[in-house]
Amino acid sequence: MPACPRWTIALIAAVVLTLGCGALPEPATPDGGAPQSGAVPTATTTGEPDGTTTVDEFKRDARIAVTEAEAYWSGVFKASGVAFTAVGAVTAYRDSGDLVCGREPIPADNAVYCPAGDFIAYDVDWAVVAFRRIGDAFVYYLLGHEYAHAVQARLGIEHRYGIDHELQADCMAGAYLGDSVRSRRLRLADGDLEEFRRGLLAVGDPEGQPWFAPESHGTVAQRTDAFFAGYEKSLDACDLS
Repeated sequence: MPACPRWTIALIAAVVLTLGCGALPEPATPDGGAPQSGAVPTATTTGEPDGTTTVDEFKRDARIAVTEAEAYWSGVFKASGVAFTAVGAVTAYRDSGDLVCGREPIPADNAVYCPAGDFIAYDVDWAVVAFRRIGDAFVYYLLGHEYAHAVQARLGIEHRYGIDHELQADCMAGAYLGDSVRSRRLRLADGDLEEFRRGLLAVGDPEGQPWFAPESHGTVAQRTDAFFAGYEKSLDACDLS
């Protein structure tokens, strides 16, 4: 398991998102400890409107996204006869250096899984702006992708190139969401699939970035293909063997 972090969501281009630090209401950090499966109702049972842009709605969606990812992967591991350990913590931060992974400061405008401390962290201002500009489905993709990195670490999966690790995590996030929709643990609202596509458009690598660069995550087309392969075909598409 690598001691240094993988910066698992590329910075969203300024043309897509313009961050206004301090302009957003103060969001409370989602529960720091590992969420308990089933402790938070899914989006189909809360009775609250889907797609609002309040901070409370963001907090709720983030909480459900992590809870459902944990429940999904727990079920996958159990079906395979393998013990599952939930991610240790999911933590919000606001500025570069607020948190460290190993000895590396976690940068602003990002979301990461830190194997050194077994936690997921995300810049809350950046994530709330993305939630408002792209839609609430982006939150499920974002945290599903990070939870997939935690699962890769638990399975001991390593890749020669970072891009392969990232595209596999996109596929795994797609499988989690697609399977959760098919099992009716989550229900798509109108426009959610398009929100996934807009989110993937926002996080694709810039044109001309070398595929073999350590920070490469994949082009828009590669990330979209990987995510929807998992969404449509489940984990069979993700090469976890």
